[in-house]
Amino acid sequence: MVTYPGIAAPVLRTVVDRHESAARLAAGVSFEILAVDMVANTGTYLDAPRHYDADGADIASLPLERLVDVPVTLVDVRGDGPVDAERLASVAWARGNAVLLWTGWSRHWGTPAYAAGGPFVAADAVEVLLAAEPALVGIDALNIDRPTDPSRPAHHRLLHAGVPIVEHLTALDELHALTGGEPGRARFTALPAPFLQLGTFPVRAVASVAVDR
Repeated sequence: MVTYPGIAAPVLRTVVDRHESAARLAAGVSFEILAVDMVANTGTYLDAPRHYDADGADIASLPLERLVDVPVTLVDVRGDGPVDAERLASVAWARGNAVLLWTGWSRHWGTPAYAAGGPFVAADAVEVLLAAEPALVGIDALNIDRPTDPSRPAHHRLLHAGVPIVEHLTALDELHALTGGEPGRARFTALPAPFLQLGTFPVRAVASVAVDR
């Protein structure tokens, strides 16, 4: 699986296979140990401040209140062009929420179109996001910045402000269908393994939604 153009896919290998372990264990007992050689930017991943700030928190140092069971503000930014401040003007912000930007670009995952670019957050929109004091910001696209922009305003400003970023999300359309886009109706968790010094690592990004009975 190639996540980002030019970055190698993960490699899975067997360290101990079932036949080997079965040969030295009791009858009917076996196990398997695998290893994965993987770039940290693989699949759906979280960027910690250290990714762009040498003195920023690594993924092991992020406070759990930013990552676990965080109320969601789901923002519908589907459409052409960048996500700019004008497209965020009508959002009812709640401080401390996980802001998830629903671009719809994840529908192209696994096709050449996904890697061709897609939606990104413009510099003026970054200021709007920072003013909302989010716990984190996520997006269902290739990159929260335009890959050809060397200033990378979203990564640079959000991460230097201590706001983690989650990229390559999916199923935000399903989340909207369940919540109607109502802020706080869903809660979001994106928890990486706590490796020291790493600025990025894959997460299992999940949302929970209370069901009315």
